[in-house]
Amino acid sequence: MDLDHRQRAALTAICDTFAPGDGAGIPAASALGAVDIAAAMAGALPRGADRKRMAQLLSGWDSRAAGLLLGTGGRRFSRLSPADREAVLLRMGASSSERKRVLFQALRGLAASAYLLAPGPTGTSPVWAAIGYPGPLGPLPAAAPRPRLAPLSPATDTALDCDVAVVGSGAGGGTAAAVLAEAGLSVVVLERGGYYDDADFDGGELSGLTRLYASGPATTTEGQVALVAGSCLGGGTVVNWTTSFPTPDPVRAEWAALGAAQFADDEFTRATKAVMDRLSVNGDHSRPSARDTVMERGLRALGWHVDAMPRNVVGCDMATDCGRCGYGCRLGAKQSATKTWLADAEAAGARLIVDTDVRRIDVELGRAVGVVGTTAAGHTVTVRARAVVVAAGAIQTPALLRRSGLTDPAVGRYLRLHPATAVWGVFDEDVRPWEGGLQTRYSLQDSDLDGRGYGVVYETGPGNPAALQGFMNWRGGSAHIAALKDLRRTAGIGIITRDRDHGEVKVARDGEPVPRYRLSDRDAAHMRAGIEGATRILAAAGARRIFSAHQSGPSYEPEGQGTFEEFITACHTAGYRPGRCAIAALHIMGSARMGGSRGSSATDPDGATWEIPNIVVADASCFPTASGVNPMISIEAIAYMNAARLADRLGGRRV
Repeated sequence: MDLDHRQRAALTAICDTFAPGDGAGIPAASALGAVDIAAAMAGALPRGADRKRMAQLLSGWDSRAAGLLLGTGGRRFSRLSPADREAVLLRMGASSSERKRVLFQALRGLAASAYLLAPGPTGTSPVWAAIGYPGPLGPLPAAAPRPRLAPLSPATDTALDCDVAVVGSGAGGGTAAAVLAEAGLSVVVLERGGYYDDADFDGGELSGLTRLYASGPATTTEGQVALVAGSCLGGGTVVNWTTSFPTPDPVRAEWAALGAAQFADDEFTRATKAVMDRLSVNGDHSRPSARDTVMERGLRALGWHVDAMPRNVVGCDMATDCGRCGYGCRLGAKQSATKTWLADAEAAGARLIVDTDVRRIDVELGRAVGVVGTTAAGHTVTVRARAVVVAAGAIQTPALLRRSGLTDPAVGRYLRLHPATAVWGVFDEDVRPWEGGLQTRYSLQDSDLDGRGYGVVYETGPGNPAALQGFMNWRGGSAHIAALKDLRRTAGIGIITRDRDHGEVKVARDGEPVPRYRLSDRDAAHMRAGIEGATRILAAAGARRIFSAHQSGPSYEPEGQGTFEEFITACHTAGYRPGRCAIAALHIMGSARMGGSRGSSATDPDGATWEIPNIVVADASCFPTASGVNPMISIEAIAYMNAARLADRLGGRRV
């Protein structure tokens, strides 16, 4: 985003208030180049309307009118002392106005993440040094494997013909492409992001987040839930945490009861086995990280369920590299779609196209005849096809269907997010949350809180600083620095809620998706139970201080100040409405769900849209309800099954 002098001054003041340094070796945000990073992040927002709003906010931030809205009595932000600026932001975060709280969280996330991403003038931030974080690992030596795939990034207007155009290359699109190509059909895969492989990964947060993740939508429209999704060749399989759970049997039965009977049959069982075999899912790479050791210690002390994670890795170090694998695996150990399905598809003749955003499916006489996309440089890519597989993710898939003229009311409905939050424990021992296996232990102790299979799963996750701060609160500059200095001794318990209720994805006039989602009362009750459970786990593990992701900052010391009951009461009093507690979604599902009725599903039991039978959906959008576990295996099994059915209809060889 190109900022004028006034806008840049405002962004600098905001960043330096959120991250003022400590005056004793830890510099403020602006001294590290964080303002440029924050401006670039704002400029990467996909919707012009969002970029315009940010520009208007920065233009007016230092005005008297803004001062009145911010409670300064009309004084300009630039005329306030550092302490008064901090007080202004804290009032925003605690405001009774949802809009102010959500704005606070947006600014906090922008400033704090830019601060922790910034390498500073020397390339090694003194903030990283102060918290014991080593920064980017750097690429492996020249001996690292070179990229295996040879995708095309169109440099001119391009037209192609094929049997099937596959939109999206992640867990769903990659799997579908392999099944279709190996059935003897000609396939073109179109991916919005670029192609990166082992030699491109340096373990750095800045390079990883800017190259491998989607830039938006960053949150649901209400600002209650942050959204995290991959955007590169291979999609989320390149950046996910390798957890490889098959769809639980009760969930399969629930899905079958909604009209897609094969979820309870051998067909889906065979698809699941084929996926787990191809991904080399195993239990040999689950040595616990320090994070997982803490969680397991607490769970065993309580007598609660705990088990090792199945993972789709071969030759993983389960140490330094593994902790950075959310930014790409330098070792090539992660069996992502680029290592498996896309390699299979290309070997069978599929053509891979990157840097191309598919904007519509062309429909003639009630049938899809191809897709049209645009490259970042503005070139048009046209693919004529006999059928189209849509696997763009549960936010972008319904948007593409709507842009293409589909009108069924169920398209975009039933959005599930597995809303997740965390409770944090500070220990006397070193945890170094950015090291060790991505996820190696889990607990289903509270996975069924209502007798219907809805509850929470406890997991850990790698805590690289910029990503980790998204699940933490901000209680002022000094408290922020103190929390950062404690990171190396901090372990979090993630609380992943299987949401029973749902949101929806609408499409704005500019064609971009607008996800709407509010945590329902009954799902919030399960999250509250998860907060209580995670707190008990950390206390049993020996945490000396425990705090939550609530902006109000509740905390307690199990052997000192405060009590469990007081802490839990403070958490629940703060609540879970937008801006009150950090909540994120890494599992986005259900917005074009499969089922047996056009009135309650967007796609039929073949995964085909009810309106256009040769448009097949093959990603997490298909989930009839939330999977309840990390969804990669479920996505790939559905894609395998739906693609095999499509291949049969198109006359391909049976897989």
